[in-house]
Amino acid sequence: MYYNTIEKLYISGGNTKLYNTLTKTVEEFVPHESGKVKMYTCGPTVYHYAHIGNLRTYMMEDVLEKYLRFAGYDVTRAMNITDVGHLTSDADTGEDKMLKGAKREHKTVMQVAQFYTDAFFADCDALNIKKPEIVRPATGCIDEFIRVISALIDKGYAYVAGGNVYFDTSKSAGYGELAGHADNTENLMVGVRDDVSEDENKKNKSDFALWFTKSKFDEQELKWDSPWGVGYPGWHIECSCISMKYLGEYLDIHCGGVDNIFPHHTNEIAQSEAYLGHKWCGYWFHVQHLNDETGKMSKSKGEFLTVSLLKSKGYNPLAYRYFCLQSHYRKPLTFSFSSLDNAAAAYSKLYARVAATERTGTVDPEKVKALLAGFNDAMSSDLNTSLAVTSLYDILKSDATGAEKRAAIDAIDSVLSLGLKDAAVRKEEPSAEDGDPAILEKIAERAAAKKAKDYAKADAIRAELLAQGIVLVDTPTGTTYKKQ
Repeated sequence: MYYNTIEKLYISGGNTKLYNTLTKTVEEFVPHESGKVKMYTCGPTVYHYAHIGNLRTYMMEDVLEKYLRFAGYDVTRAMNITDVGHLTSDADTGEDKMLKGAKREHKTVMQVAQFYTDAFFADCDALNIKKPEIVRPATGCIDEFIRVISALIDKGYAYVAGGNVYFDTSKSAGYGELAGHADNTENLMVGVRDDVSEDENKKNKSDFALWFTKSKFDEQELKWDSPWGVGYPGWHIECSCISMKYLGEYLDIHCGGVDNIFPHHTNEIAQSEAYLGHKWCGYWFHVQHLNDETGKMSKSKGEFLTVSLLKSKGYNPLAYRYFCLQSHYRKPLTFSFSSLDNAAAAYSKLYARVAATERTGTVDPEKVKALLAGFNDAMSSDLNTSLAVTSLYDILKSDATGAEKRAAIDAIDSVLSLGLKDAAVRKEEPSAEDGDPAILEKIAERAAAKKAKDYAKADAIRAELLAQGIVLVDTPTGTTYKKQ
C-alpha cells in the first residue's frame, strides 16, 4: 500500500476527469465495474535501453495508477514485454527490432531480451515507477495469440495470403476512430513511414499482419508451429491477447505514448472488438513526446539519453521525475540540461524544506483533508501534476502543525513519488573524514564544472576520486562521499 490506514481518512472524494483520446474530450472517468479499474500499459520492446523520453510515458502512467489508488479505486494493471514481433517499420515490414538488437550485440534474442528487461526495471526503480502486478513477455503467450487469430479467421475478420495472416480492416466499422480519421484509409496511411514497400498480398492498404510465417524474415530466431506454418506473431496481437487474458473482456484504461495511437492502438481496437463482438476499452490515455533540441527523442538517432547517463553526470533520477511532473502529460516537453539543472535545484530545495519540517504537534484529520484539497483538485482534473507540485509548497507555507503538513505530504508523495516521505535532516555528526579539505575542494570543483555544463570535467573529477577509493554520493541536498 502507498499510504497507511489513517492517511486514507484524509483522502477527499470527487470525480476524476481524464482526457480520452477516443472521444477527444476530457470526461468523467467511470469504470466498467464500480470501484475497480482494469488498466493496461504498452510495455517496452527490449532490444535496447529505454531513453528518458520513453520513461516519461511510463512515469505518467505510474502517476495515473497511483492517483486512482489514492482516490480509492482497486486497480489491476497489466503490461507486456515485447520480445518478438515488433518490426522496425510502422507498416508491418522491415527488420524485427529484437533481431536487430541481437545482431548488434552478437547475442541470442532471448539473451538481449532478458538483459534489457532487467535494465528497464532498474530504470523504473530509480525513478520510483511501480512495477505492474502483471508483466508478461510476448513469447510466453504464443498459444493465446494462435487461438485468437484462428477465431478472427473463423469470424471472417482475417485472411491468409502469401503464407501470412492479415486482419481485414475493411471489415472493422469505424477503423481509425482513435486516430481521428475513421474510415479514411488515405489519412490513416499518413501515419505510416514513406520508406516501406507495399505488401502485394494484402487486400487493403491498411491491413496489418497477425502472423508471419517462414516465408518472410528467415533470419528470425524465434519461430513456432501454427496452423499457417512455422512463424511468429505480429506486434499488435500481443497487447490485445495479454490484456484480454489477464484483465478480461472489458478494459477501463489503455495507456501509451502518442506514437502508439496509429497504427498500434488503432489495430488493437479493431482486432479486439472483432474478436469480442463488443466495445473493448473505455478510455485511452496517451502521453506526449519528450523532445530534445533536434526534435522527438529517438533511439534511431544513435546516442540517446538514459537514466544511467543522467546518473553518471551527477543527477538524481528523481530530479528528472520532478522535471517531468512540472509539465502536463498532454503537452510536448523539451529537454535540455539547463532545464534539468533548474529542476534539480528546485527539487533539492523542496526536499530540504520537507526534511526540515518535523513531525511535531497534533494531527487533525479534517485539517489534513483540507490541506489535500488543492492536490485533489489538480489531479482529478486530468492529472495536472504541475499544480499538484505547487500544492506541496502551499502545504509547507500553511499554519498547520508539522505533523499535519508531513501527513499531507506523505499522502501526496504516495502519488507523485518524489522520495519526500522519508526526507529527514541528517542527525549524525560529520567525521573528520567527511571534512577532508582536499576532497571537499574536488567536490566544489566538480559542482562548478557541472554548473558550467562542463560534464566531461565533472566526470573526470568523479573518476579521479574513485581511483583514490573515494565514492561520491549525490543527494537532493548536495554531494557527500564515502571511502570504498
